[in-house]
Amino acid sequence: MLGRSITRRCPRCAGKGIFASWAALQEFCPTCGFKFEREPGYWVGALIINMAVALFVFLLTMVGGMVLFWPDVPWNLLSAATIGVMLVVPIAFYPWSKGIWMAIELSYHKLEEKEQFEAALRAQSPMTEN
Repeated sequence: MLGRSITRRCPRCAGKGIFASWAALQEFCPTCGFKFEREPGYWVGALIINMAVALFVFLLTMVGGMVLFWPDVPWNLLSAATIGVMLVVPIAFYPWSKGIWMAIELSYHKLEEKEQFEAALRAQSPMTEN
């Protein structure tokens, strides 16, 4: 499931086209009918994943820059590079954080019978949204 989500596919069926745009996720998988937002507050996990990746990249950039240039660290350049990276990475990684969260959450919180039934109905008639 994780591999599917990393390639921006449905973690349940590997169907394509789950994103309406770069970061906007469809409400349902166009292939299997899986409803992506399973409950209110569902995307908090994706936010945590995105923040963890951003923190890792921040540390890698800042500490890596300090180690690379020590003892004459160009602080202004390193600060500007770190700020630039921190402006780009969370936005660029956002869709992947949603996919990764769906895969993780789906692996330990399987679809209930009602969710499976509703997904099957949506997959059979993709023109109607519930």
